[in-house]
Amino acid sequence: MKSDFVLRSRGWRALVAGIWCCSAFALSAQQAAAPPAGGTQPATTTPAGQRGGGRGAQEQGRVEGPNGEVWGFTNLGEIPGTPWRIHDDKRPHPPVVAPPATPGGPPADAIVLFDGKDLSKWVHRVKDTVTEAQWVVHDGIFESGKGTSLSTRESFGDVQLHVEFATPTKVEGTSQGRGNSGVRFMDRYEIQVLDSYDNRTYADGMAAAIYGDTPPLVNVARKPGEWQTYDIVFEAPRFKGPQLISPAYVTVIWNGVLVHNRRLVNGPTSPLTVHQYIAHDPELPLVIQNHGNPVRFRNVWVRRLKGYDQESR
Repeated sequence: MKSDFVLRSRGWRALVAGIWCCSAFALSAQQAAAPPAGGTQPATTTPAGQRGGGRGAQEQGRVEGPNGEVWGFTNLGEIPGTPWRIHDDKRPHPPVVAPPATPGGPPADAIVLFDGKDLSKWVHRVKDTVTEAQWVVHDGIFESGKGTSLSTRESFGDVQLHVEFATPTKVEGTSQGRGNSGVRFMDRYEIQVLDSYDNRTYADGMAAAIYGDTPPLVNVARKPGEWQTYDIVFEAPRFKGPQLISPAYVTVIWNGVLVHNRRLVNGPTSPLTVHQYIAHDPELPLVIQNHGNPVRFRNVWVRRLKGYDQESR
């Protein structure tokens, strides 16, 4: 019994001694790696697997920054449909864009189509004749009702558009005769503007409808005279010669509510004919329609959309 107790005691002492030695070694290594007092660690890019992580990091091809921060990996699984691997250190970082100063305002990369002062970014187009915009501008807004529809000087393809509008406070007319306007992408594909508060009309002609094509998922119209918002993502159709390669799609958020979720547009939204695509330029002007109703507009801006993995500049 005694000898057995001695052996066990010696075993515990050896274990404690081993733990103390390991702790002392770790502390010594930590002190050796620490930078001198008042100094900073040199900025270096360490090859994968040479700082912490051992064999696992080597197998994953971890890439680290000058202070040991993980910047990515080189050997993780492939992402289907892309040339990239998971956490690929070579994948381009997106451009930095300053957010809007106020909610609903234009971000730094937006083209401001109306800044509350003038309609210099707009014209009237009638066939091949282009004239200066004549709609009334006052108090930071502009109004439809004078001249033909407005058309942007610039042409656009894939875009994000923000526009705010208010139909007349005084309710006059019914159905399509109340606050009627519209936003036409490429002067062909229309998202309807209308007073749809307690105003029955055909479903695919109400506010936020893809005109003559698809009604919105829900009706979130504000009362007449109140300001409303459209945030629209428009994906332009693609053609190869006369052949349609890809149709147009729209996503519409109306007064903060999703009412079209990448919805297919079946073709130019003519009210009387079958919607059928006819090849056209990849970029064309945006249009705000005039139907004689005094609809007010403000805070109109647009962003050109690009694909993923564009190089940061």
